[in-house]
Amino acid sequence: MTVEHKKFKTEVKQLLDLVIHSLYSNREIFLRELVSNASDAIDRARFEALSNQAVLETDPEWDILITVDPKARTLTVADNGIGMSAQEVEANIGTIASSGTRGFLAELRSKGAALTPELIGQFGVGFYAAFMVADKVTLATRRAGDPAAGTRWESAGDGDYTLEPVAKEKRGTTITLHLKEDAAEFCEEWMIRKIVKKYSDFVEHPVRLLVVGEAKEGEEAAKPETVNSRKALWQRPKAEIPAEEYADFYKHVSHDFGEPLETLHWGVEGTSEFKALLYIPKNAGFGLFMPEQGKHGVHLYVKRVFITDNCEAIRPEYLRFLRGVVDSADLPLNVSREMLQENKLVRTIRANLTKKVLDTLGEMKERSRDRYEGFWKEFGTVFKQGLREDFANTEKIKDLLLFESANGAPGKLLSLGEYLTLMPDSQKEIYFATGEGRQALENAPHLEAFRKAGYDVLFFTDPVDEWLAPDLPEYKGKKLRNVTRGGVDLPEGAAQPETKADSALIAALKGALGDKVAEVKESRRLTDSACCLVYDEHALSPAMERVYKAMGRPVPTAKGTLEINPGHPVIQKLTAVVKADAASAKVGEYAELLYDQALLTAGQPVADLLAFTRRVSQLMADGLA
Repeated sequence: MTVEHKKFKTEVKQLLDLVIHSLYSNREIFLRELVSNASDAIDRARFEALSNQAVLETDPEWDILITVDPKARTLTVADNGIGMSAQEVEANIGTIASSGTRGFLAELRSKGAALTPELIGQFGVGFYAAFMVADKVTLATRRAGDPAAGTRWESAGDGDYTLEPVAKEKRGTTITLHLKEDAAEFCEEWMIRKIVKKYSDFVEHPVRLLVVGEAKEGEEAAKPETVNSRKALWQRPKAEIPAEEYADFYKHVSHDFGEPLETLHWGVEGTSEFKALLYIPKNAGFGLFMPEQGKHGVHLYVKRVFITDNCEAIRPEYLRFLRGVVDSADLPLNVSREMLQENKLVRTIRANLTKKVLDTLGEMKERSRDRYEGFWKEFGTVFKQGLREDFANTEKIKDLLLFESANGAPGKLLSLGEYLTLMPDSQKEIYFATGEGRQALENAPHLEAFRKAGYDVLFFTDPVDEWLAPDLPEYKGKKLRNVTRGGVDLPEGAAQPETKADSALIAALKGALGDKVAEVKESRRLTDSACCLVYDEHALSPAMERVYKAMGRPVPTAKGTLEINPGHPVIQKLTAVVKADAASAKVGEYAELLYDQALLTAGQPVADLLAFTRRVSQLMADGLA
């Protein structure tokens, strides 16, 4: 038997070092690559058997067998696929980045074959991932239909390899890894099960595991056990899948023990082909607002082989609550097959997935309002972020927004479309108020004139609402106006003050408050309260100021405008005080009280609580006297 010693055809030994040491980020991926190669080899054999039954020999059952021997520290992956001739071994294994799969597909296409099997390998480098964990790799192979032409290949990954003829009873390829000392964990049964479950659970062919060990007296030797489920649910027609299987698969991919709110199963064929099985959960869980956790929701597969669970390229961030699988035979991957490359197909899948989810939510909102409101209460905060991220679907997202309102009962939610149908004819804009809770907004003086006019006001109480409000300038041609900000004006006749504020009073209040306020002016939005603070439409609100400061980002404090109600008894009596003696100390004291009162009704802290309580106590004493 002649043993040939050869060097890899690639001249640069450093290229092999790069493949072994730098290409992959995770050593366990070597097993994914070997199982994928084995699956490809079986698919090629199946395909060739359609026109040449001799390929099957006497073994029509396909099989991938992983054998681990902890004592010998070896791991073997064997398949009964197409195998290789000596020439193919030298061409495909002896030359780095020369892929037999790629060549096979190119040959089929050149012949105009109408049917091509879905094969995984493209780059011809996956086999060399074995050297990440092995200091020697031995490969024995025989091409199907050629029982007298077995070949043995061996290399330590140092740039040289040996070739020799070998007798091999069964067709296919057997790869034995002599593991490094620091890779002994890959002889552990639990480790192999974990890797197969993660990467190759849905490979179509059975992946069996055999652990070699000394059987105890009276015990039978271990038998191979199938360790992959092979149940790629998304590949089956919807009509064949019972609800129980959908629910079980949801638990498998989401690690949620409950039932999903909605199941979305569809496929796209044509120039862009993929299949998807996605779930909308019922409950948000703890990881929704944790950026790292939110990324791991949609699993990406290429031809049933797991690639990544960090799928931001095909799923927008505001839909990060989704769970499930997207599988495509055509997705472009980088050479290590650990990440997507940006291209038209990726964008197409992303657009199709987003449209499907938004359409499903829209249908749920119209036909099953209780279920949709359940979704909204769990995921509305995240979903609203689409206003800032997904400009192509802004209108659809607006249609799906829900808010409480001043005229509605606590907990009753209203869409923007429903708000429009309830608007009186005299109302030309959509009004909303931002705040930290319904109770605070219900009691806010800013709403008084709107209530008197019969106009409803939407409550933006979610922590992200104020941040997103600028991304919601209009809906169906109606502008949205924040009633707690400047620039809001009611139609003529809706709420006219009965008296005008005295200019001397306004000047006295502004003089007393100084730089604490931008200005003092008469209000058209107050009917019952004495005063309120109103901020410029584009200024940071106090709530946003607190957020920025908590992030360590100092921001200039916005000065509000103190609006006063000239019809309120306090303002009228204070006007009389100013007319009698504009220099009276009471003017300054009452100005400070009005300002602090306005701060409190706006949900803001009073700067000097001791001074505030002193003034209130003095006011009480004066009243009792």
